[in-house]
Amino acid sequence: MVTFTDIAPQGDALARHDGDVVFAANGVPGEEAIVVARRSKRHMVGEVVEVLSESPHRIAPRCPHYGKCTGCQWQHIDYPLQLVLKRQMVARQLTKRGSFTDVPVLATLPSPEPWHYRNHARFSVDPQGQLGFVHKQTRDFVPIDCCYLMHSEINSVLALLQGTCAGAHQVAVRYGVNTGERLIQPKLPQIESGQPCYEEEMLGRRFRIASPSFFQVNTPQAERLVGLLRDSLHLDGTELVIDVFAGVGTFAALLAPFTGRVIAIEESASAVKDAAVNTTGLDNIEFLQGKAEKVLPQLQEVPDAAILDPPRVGCHRRVLAALIKLSPRRIVYISCEPATLARDLIVLCEGGYRLVAVHPVDMFPQTYHVECVATLVREEFSPELVLASTSPRRRELLFALGLDFESIAPPEDETMPTDTENVEKVTEHLALQKAESIAKGSGERTVIAADTIVVHDGTIIGKPRDAEEAQQMLHRLRGKDHIVVTGVAILSGGHSYIGHATTTVSMRNYSDEEIAAYIASGEALDKAGAYGIQDPYFRPSGQVDGCYLNVVGLPLCTLAGMLREAGVSLGARPLWMLPPQCQECEVRSEWSGEIA
Repeated sequence: MVTFTDIAPQGDALARHDGDVVFAANGVPGEEAIVVARRSKRHMVGEVVEVLSESPHRIAPRCPHYGKCTGCQWQHIDYPLQLVLKRQMVARQLTKRGSFTDVPVLATLPSPEPWHYRNHARFSVDPQGQLGFVHKQTRDFVPIDCCYLMHSEINSVLALLQGTCAGAHQVAVRYGVNTGERLIQPKLPQIESGQPCYEEEMLGRRFRIASPSFFQVNTPQAERLVGLLRDSLHLDGTELVIDVFAGVGTFAALLAPFTGRVIAIEESASAVKDAAVNTTGLDNIEFLQGKAEKVLPQLQEVPDAAILDPPRVGCHRRVLAALIKLSPRRIVYISCEPATLARDLIVLCEGGYRLVAVHPVDMFPQTYHVECVATLVREEFSPELVLASTSPRRRELLFALGLDFESIAPPEDETMPTDTENVEKVTEHLALQKAESIAKGSGERTVIAADTIVVHDGTIIGKPRDAEEAQQMLHRLRGKDHIVVTGVAILSGGHSYIGHATTTVSMRNYSDEEIAAYIASGEALDKAGAYGIQDPYFRPSGQVDGCYLNVVGLPLCTLAGMLREAGVSLGARPLWMLPPQCQECEVRSEWSGEIA
């Protein structure tokens, strides 16, 4: 029997047994289970055969082939937890491989559709002509009649071809979800196939994609990715942007109308031919064909911004060295492999860049794979905004407003106030003190600060000093109501702006065992009231009356109104890029005019 405590980099649940690390398929963190495993060189590898203590996030897999073909790893985990786990995996790789411990890793951007999202399938074929997939460990062939990740049109092609492709080694099917066009390789007698290319449409623009060329497999989410990229680049229409690993010109074509000029670099001759078609009518794009590590060092012009979207193996060292030498003010690095991303980010940061944020994007639901958008700026460029906090929660929420800012920790002062008669004024005063302490060394920059207090039965509850006090706090709050008040202060242009938000939280009747597990995780010790309302495993609250994000630590609606009053423009973020609680909030009108 083992207890799963985490998720491994390849998507298996992780546990320890008699000193050994155990990786097991079909597990969920927090569960107790019986695992059948075999020993590898460094650890044990196996799968769950019986769940003894089931996670509330466990669901029934939709696909009858789940676990046999191994193309999916997480169909047994509900989608909200999949998003949390991907964020945790990214943060862990940044810490483990890049030593980044204080970089905001934002909440994973969910896919608009967690099923039937793939526009590209590559089926293996057995000697009898059956189409299917190959188990990643045993290499056994698994014939399938339907894949729940593939678009329905691809499944229609699968049904037509199943059992008829003897002699073929693989069959690739690509589908334009916005155009209805198909590309099927190789040439087959049963169906129209052998097309050299097909077309897809993104954000109103048509793209030709040849058979050897890469294109994102999740079209709706790729459109969101472009919006996130544009926002991260902070374009004003005058910049020279270099797009390294440009592919068929997707980013270059869709960003060109918002820039002064784009220089795109791509090695693949097929992709460059596609890009020539895809950028027709855009006279501010120049394509350079060749390996990025050879072309980039030859550039003479100094770009304002750069886009990196390399293969899974990451960037060649000469690419990073050339980019550091060119010294664009801002770099946005898009990666489908967090480990190589972390490795390359170290080099860029050692070369004079500051990692501002990393935003996971779920391009691949039901699997452990995750896309990341990392934003870096040159160290000498200080943003106009300062957040008087290094709290990951507050930094993540502030990024949701589309703002560029520097995070600075205020002087520590854990003296707890005692005035519960006017707790709102107390929190505002504490927030103002934080802002003033940072403003002294920040010149003319705008400073934002916040302070959160938990009050139960007339007593202010702060952060626990140790595990014993955390346990006492959680016992005290169990099954009862309390209020959470966050004071917010802004110092800008010699003026101060203060406000607050108050929320009532009803805690559920969690068990002593749940308290012990939560405290053992280490998550209780840096939080007022000894809990994080957003924790996906503990889930301490039963009901929230008021602003949810106030309990997390920064009420965005309150802050948005105050920033507008202070003359600070918010970023134009689509509503789907905001936290889900904001999308459901009745006072979302605070965003009007700023959020598209």
